[in-house]
Amino acid sequence: MSGNAGSDRGMPALIRIWFLVTAILPALIGAWVRLAHRRLGAAPDRIGERFGKTGLKRPLGKLVWIHAASVGEVASVARLGRAIQAGKPGCSLLITTATATGAATAARLLPEAIHQYLPIDTPAAVSSFLDHWHPDAALFVEADLWPRLVYALAEKGCPMALVNARHSRSRERFPKVYAALLSRMEVITVQDQNVLNGLVELGLEPSRLHMPGNLKADTVTPAINKDLARALMAAADGRGIWAAVSTHAGEEDIVLRVHAALPGSPLLVLVPRHPERSASIIALLQTQGVTFTRQSQGDLPGATTQVHLVDVLGETGSVFDAVKLVLLGGSLVPGIGGHTPFEPAAFECAILSGPHVANFAWAYPELVRAGGARLVQEPAALGREVAHLLEDDADRRAMQAAAKAFHTAQAGATDATLRLLAPVLPS
Repeated sequence: MSGNAGSDRGMPALIRIWFLVTAILPALIGAWVRLAHRRLGAAPDRIGERFGKTGLKRPLGKLVWIHAASVGEVASVARLGRAIQAGKPGCSLLITTATATGAATAARLLPEAIHQYLPIDTPAAVSSFLDHWHPDAALFVEADLWPRLVYALAEKGCPMALVNARHSRSRERFPKVYAALLSRMEVITVQDQNVLNGLVELGLEPSRLHMPGNLKADTVTPAINKDLARALMAAADGRGIWAAVSTHAGEEDIVLRVHAALPGSPLLVLVPRHPERSASIIALLQTQGVTFTRQSQGDLPGATTQVHLVDVLGETGSVFDAVKLVLLGGSLVPGIGGHTPFEPAAFECAILSGPHVANFAWAYPELVRAGGARLVQEPAALGREVAHLLEDDADRRAMQAAAKAFHTAQAGATDATLRLLAPVLPS
């Protein structure tokens, strides 16, 4: 096996195959990556970063690299990144993401960090990336690991950690692959006991596994656009308001049909997870004859607006501040795994979710038991819950208080994680 692939000894067959395929088909992989880069709406002049090339110079001194795949992972690790910067004067922070929305989130939450797109896992791209940046430590967030990168970092003697590990379907399907990759991590922190138990079953050393709390409960609270928050509340005066946040393809249709059947003509604030999908959502709104306004066009909702589409990044804080009844997307259709309930809980929102929440398999049951969230199994149940909570102020406020109390009880994960990372981070 060549250079940055590391030693063959003990290497699972699937990783050998991966190294072989990525070595002999880089052109085909590169063509797919270029297409994906365009579809994500990433800046065309930054395509070179996908191949490990950059126009930026590496800063002098120590450099800590954090890989956070997309928006949720960046948000979860932002406070930790700031703590590393504050505690390591002269140490630079490099953050990579796979998505353009993740890049925008990194620019907003970690403005002093260097951002690059993650290089593809081919020999040339990995070598180019690591030879240029020479990270002194590498932190991977939640689950996004690539075999050649991990083996190459291990070969170079770069200490690694996986932080805030969550449930992973890939890890369940390919246990030998992940056992090999994770065995190269000096520290692994997990979100909950179920994840920890699963990693123990992979044969990982228990001394490397830790459960300091969920970083997503310690996320940086999003900024609030008071003009938007006031406009939402004014437009909903006398008729009620609810929000569907971080929705994915297939979920907007469900939400809009539920909304159309609600009594009292409440206002719906619709916040897709990926704003670049707005064209298809607008087509859906028009097909269903919905009166809507768009945040990206500078519109503000009025008394007759049925749906306000927040098709920009960075406004979830404003929505949570104004709208205290929130459906979290990524949960109504299978295959996504749900999104973090901690952010709306921090804003004292009553939380609804669909049943598909494997990414937060511990958090949602606990939050439901605490009274701060409710899971709905199908669209009709969602409609009943929204209608009830818009009507019953006392029940909704009880959920809000329970969600806030749950969030407060989860605080402290960042500081605990930072202490555990001491053997990995440069001195």
